[in-house]
Amino acid sequence: MAQPAPQLNAGNIDDVLKAMTLEEKAQLLVGDGNDGFIGSGAMLGHQAKLVAGAAGQTVAIKRLGIPATVVSDGPAGIHIDPIRKGTSQTFYATGFPIGTCLASTWNPQLVYQVGRAMGEEGLEYGVDVILGPGMNIQRNPLGGRNFEYYSEDPLLNGTIGAAMVNGIQSMGIGTSPKHFAVNSQETDRTRVDERVSQRALREIYLRGFEKMVREAQPWTVMSSYNKINGVYSQGNHDLLTTVLRDEWGFKGIVMTDWIGERDDLPVADEVHAGNDLMMPGYPVQTKDIIDGVKSGKIDIKDVDRNVRKMLEYIVKTPSFRKYKFTNNPDLKGHAAVTRQTSAEGMVLLQNRGGVLPIRNLKTVALFGVNSYDFLSGGLGSGCVNVPYVVDMVQGLKNIGVATTPALTDIYEKYVPYAKAKLAADKNPEMWFLNQGQPKLDEIDITDRLTRHEAQQADAAIITLGRQSGEGIDREVSEFNITEKEREMISHVSDIFHSQGKPVIVILNSGWSMETASWRDRVDAILVAWEPGEEGGNSVADVLTGKVCPSGHLTATWPVSIGDDPSTANFPQQPDYYGLTDKFARGALKGVNYSNHDEDIFVGYRYYDTFHKTVAYPFGFGLSYTTFAFSGLKVKKQGNDVVVSVSVKNTGRTAGKQVAQVYVTAPKGNLEKPAKELKAFAKTKELRPGQSETLTMTIPVRDLASFDSADSQWIVEPGTYAFLVGDNVENIAEVTGLTLDKYTEKVNNALPLKASLNLLHR
Repeated sequence: MAQPAPQLNAGNIDDVLKAMTLEEKAQLLVGDGNDGFIGSGAMLGHQAKLVAGAAGQTVAIKRLGIPATVVSDGPAGIHIDPIRKGTSQTFYATGFPIGTCLASTWNPQLVYQVGRAMGEEGLEYGVDVILGPGMNIQRNPLGGRNFEYYSEDPLLNGTIGAAMVNGIQSMGIGTSPKHFAVNSQETDRTRVDERVSQRALREIYLRGFEKMVREAQPWTVMSSYNKINGVYSQGNHDLLTTVLRDEWGFKGIVMTDWIGERDDLPVADEVHAGNDLMMPGYPVQTKDIIDGVKSGKIDIKDVDRNVRKMLEYIVKTPSFRKYKFTNNPDLKGHAAVTRQTSAEGMVLLQNRGGVLPIRNLKTVALFGVNSYDFLSGGLGSGCVNVPYVVDMVQGLKNIGVATTPALTDIYEKYVPYAKAKLAADKNPEMWFLNQGQPKLDEIDITDRLTRHEAQQADAAIITLGRQSGEGIDREVSEFNITEKEREMISHVSDIFHSQGKPVIVILNSGWSMETASWRDRVDAILVAWEPGEEGGNSVADVLTGKVCPSGHLTATWPVSIGDDPSTANFPQQPDYYGLTDKFARGALKGVNYSNHDEDIFVGYRYYDTFHKTVAYPFGFGLSYTTFAFSGLKVKKQGNDVVVSVSVKNTGRTAGKQVAQVYVTAPKGNLEKPAKELKAFAKTKELRPGQSETLTMTIPVRDLASFDSADSQWIVEPGTYAFLVGDNVENIAEVTGLTLDKYTEKVNNALPLKASLNLLHR
């Protein structure tokens, strides 16, 4: 009598693997998108078999007790369909703050709580893995997907990413940090060759991923579409096995980003590289694996290794545990988390004359279309189908501040028209920009209208919005303000200031904007980012002082986009998706390849080292109170450096402060930036006169630079300066510590093949 097939459990993975046929093994390594093809719902992230609107699922093999598992997009919340056939129930998901806003809190404990809320929501909606967080470096202000990412700095990136992963996974579902690696642009993202030195790869583009993997062990990692130094990430053995698994100790599975079979990348290479799961999954990929094993092009040992990892992943999932999800997450509770977190992530850039917090305001004139169509999140697969978005009108109303009726009526009639026109004009090929809330065109604001409004209002609030998303990078014109916006600022400022009334600007954007040309015309500037569904309420909390601003920038805001050294090699082809020759095979800089000539000098590492004037430096953020740093102490303890500093609230308002620890290395054989962020901590809310001592631990290996010649991390001996302040330019305390030489040998991986014109000091 034939033995019954083993049924999968955590203790019999070897037995199940032995019982699997080659066909079953191949099926498990390919996602269950078998009803799809390029351009289908599965490719666009709309899998409907188990959870409507989820990005995809893995294959079930019932004979062996292997269930399907569900993966959902979700850097800022669960991306699923809110309305489904056959039921009147809705399935809206919480719109949490975008990645940049979360990181701007500089508060990993708070981000962990956001992760727990997001994880609970995924669990109760039947999701096994959330495809996030976004972990790429914000290389350039024009990056279309910067809003999903955390920072230009790898330490901050990795710390916030680890907090998010740990928070989500504490609820018993998995994460898939993405896009591994060097997904620094969206233009031609599926085939661009990111040409980067080994040192910049290790120190900038991989370091955040490394910290997140070591501290959080995500269940999965998503490989990026692009090439790195001539090799596709999803077929890159150096990246996915040598570095990720052998060096960092990653234990989970790697899945591809959503793409089909590549003409120039054999499935055999993906299997060998350690790309365990091909998503969304196509029958031809299953056939390629089967045929490859039979022909000897694919080693069955590689297949078995990948299948084992898939089985180890599956037994951890809610689907395997047969969790009875409710489709009823705590949306009200999660909205409260969103409101608190987004307020703490908002950054006060300017507050002349202390016009904020607002006091005794009864009525404001509310300018800017995004005051009335507030952007909660970005576009593309990372958008969230939210139950509502609190705009500025509602947020102000909730704190007892009215808006002038004539101006409000004009905008509230314009918004539906503009949305209808935008929907009629949309390009169906630009699907990724049609998911979410597109930016509406601004309207003309005349002097006469402004004078009328100034008579009715105690102050003016102008909201400037910027939107971006998956699949295409921003144009230079979207970094700068438009002529209509410039005229609006000019009219409003001249007229309101002539009557002694303040002008406040809210920046409702996922990324930086040009400010230097107009900031002197206004009194206060608050960066609200794209703060999630509670945005208007969160802004109101900060404007009124219910929340004292404590957000700090996670990337440098340049005076001009041309100031950034990466701009010279960043795509600036606005018609590239226009779309006649989008697959042209040429040698177009920024499309077919992107040379990272700036090398390690990304963001503040460039501006600070080369003394370049900026609009706002990395780490910048104002408060309604003041703080003082004192008593900086640095000592070596084993393999760590321990830094402590006292922070005192010297003002009149309760608030929080971030202590940022930068390190300047002694002159050695390797060229280094002027200073680099190596630790940070945030105080609790301090009352006026109250102090808190913050203690931060820096592993010595985190002070190392990468020596490409010898494939090693190295801390060169000498005296290191430890600097503490509240941004990279505002240093309050400095002390030194002498360190011995430290080295850590690694593999000679991901070699640069092209010739780059690397930036030097």
